[in-house]
Amino acid sequence: MNDMNRANPITRARELAPAIAANADGAERTRRIPEPLLEELHAARLFRLLYPRSVGGDEVEPAIYIEAVGELARADGSVGWCVSIANSIGLFAPYLDLEAARTVFGDPRATCAWGPPNDCHGIAVSGGYRVSGRWDFASGCRHATWMGAHGTVIEPDGSLRLNDAGRPTVRTWLFPIENAVLLDNWDPIGLRGTASESYTVEDLFVSEEFTGTREDPSLRREPGPLYAFPQQTMYSVGIASVALGIARGMLDAFVELALRKTPRGTGRLADNAVIQAEVARAEARLGAARLYLLDTVSEIYRRAGSAAPIDVMDRARARLAGSHAISSAVAVADYTYKAAGVDAIFPGSPFERRFRDIHTLSQQIQSRDAHYETVGQVLLGNPPGVFF
Repeated sequence: MNDMNRANPITRARELAPAIAANADGAERTRRIPEPLLEELHAARLFRLLYPRSVGGDEVEPAIYIEAVGELARADGSVGWCVSIANSIGLFAPYLDLEAARTVFGDPRATCAWGPPNDCHGIAVSGGYRVSGRWDFASGCRHATWMGAHGTVIEPDGSLRLNDAGRPTVRTWLFPIENAVLLDNWDPIGLRGTASESYTVEDLFVSEEFTGTREDPSLRREPGPLYAFPQQTMYSVGIASVALGIARGMLDAFVELALRKTPRGTGRLADNAVIQAEVARAEARLGAARLYLLDTVSEIYRRAGSAAPIDVMDRARARLAGSHAISSAVAVADYTYKAAGVDAIFPGSPFERRFRDIHTLSQQIQSRDAHYETVGQVLLGNPPGVFF
């Protein structure tokens, strides 16, 4: 193992920042992470932070993961996003039998991509399922080795499979990338380098061993406090860390700009009292959101047991910290973009791509304002029927 692999994951991420920044234009243009940078990310094991040790992963504490992803997103939002999503999907490994998990996630370059559940389904057959459908937003699919799909299950008699709560169960099917048809239709305003494309499969047989459900955290095979967090909880934490990293990059860039920019007819931006006060407020806002997220998730992790999943209150607290981090990061990004003036509007500036990236992130399901209402219900003793 080389020196980079021995270093702390946060240090590894920070040391890759120049290479990430140098490849940002290429990722933007091709809508995927360029292969040389992808190789460096794999060599630094940054896709394997949350993978279980049983499949050759690093199984790091959530706080280390948050900080490492934030450093990547500080350099480029698309890279931070892809690393976050791949790690989050790796949290499905504990829901597979060990040999199946090693088949999917064991290769040092293994990553999996999938899109969110929709109205597609799989038909239960002997030994597995026949799966057909189209799914969207499969971030990282162009460097994935495996794909996944989620959907309801149709039993052989035509009935819909229900879970213990009496609702249609949502199952996840995993299959090699070669079995999916990627549609090359990712053309958004931001996070363009994530290759979050749509894909289809048609009457694909998936063996039972490569399937599972994320609905019940108690079904996991893998012990340990990291896997006491439901996958959806760590999804929200990962996206929050990307938002914080993008906003940090914008605030740092604005400070550099303020030290050298002298608008016509005025003094340096850095000497303007209003700018000084607003930069301080932005720094406090971003720093407080980051530390609130780190402190909340770390405290839950310290109390988490080896077997039992964290309870609904802790899930709500983690969700609240993530939602607050995202909204705070967007506010800081908006301030820096406005304060930078015309320097922010041109392609290639330190602001323009980040502005598009964070506002693309703000439209994702983890950024919904409705999460505050849901968390409030939990805090007031009236939790919703389903809460991740």
